[in-house]
Amino acid sequence: MTGAQLIYGLHAVRAMLTRHPERVRQLRLAERRDDPRTRELEQLADQHGVNVRRVSAESLHQSLGEVAHQGVAAEVSPLPPWSEDDLIAALGTASLPLLLALDGVQDPHNLGACLRTADACGALAVITPRDRAAQLTPAVRKVAAGAAETTPVVSVTNLVRTLKLLKESGLWVFGADADASQAAYQVDLRGGVVLVLGAEGAGLRQLTRQTCDVIVRLPQRGSVESLNVSVAAAMLLYEAVRQRETDQGVV
Repeated sequence: MTGAQLIYGLHAVRAMLTRHPERVRQLRLAERRDDPRTRELEQLADQHGVNVRRVSAESLHQSLGEVAHQGVAAEVSPLPPWSEDDLIAALGTASLPLLLALDGVQDPHNLGACLRTADACGALAVITPRDRAAQLTPAVRKVAAGAAETTPVVSVTNLVRTLKLLKESGLWVFGADADASQAAYQVDLRGGVVLVLGAEGAGLRQLTRQTCDVIVRLPQRGSVESLNVSVAAAMLLYEAVRQRETDQGVV
């Protein structure tokens, strides 16, 4: 099992067995768990030739720590990191791609939380600079709760250059800033878009800001000066999802 990563939770494990069964090495289920959702996971594993192992609750706890694992975990092959070329190539097969770019986010917990929301919102990938930014470490994977194994992380040498390449590929780049004149709900996020958020405290770098097509803000009615970057990312991603679902008539 060298190099395997553990993901946990009914949703994360089912998604992996459904979308990428070839990467699932082993399904672990709590000994006493026997219900329709667990049996569905066993059936999926059986269909794809995945080994199923019944383990004690104590064993799951030792492997995963204090997390809400729901009695379900899986050993999976890590998702290979994407290069800039991989990202551009993926645009050709994506319908209305939604991307998240983080301009120097350094807290592993913030990166993990952003990955989790990006996965929930169907983002194609998360883009991060290679230098002076959090990378895909075990701590990030733990916070991401399986999303690091389903949502590609693209570590790039020059974020501004990558954003320009994405613009040349037809995507619109929206940066987030608390002092922007336009609110996120006032702009059109239904097409191929990149949402860019800055580092904790510092915000967007000047060159990154200048590369964005539009700068938007999130509504704030309270006295807090700024939102945590992972919270802001979640709000922007879900605003894009809201607009897209409204456009498609989803209630």
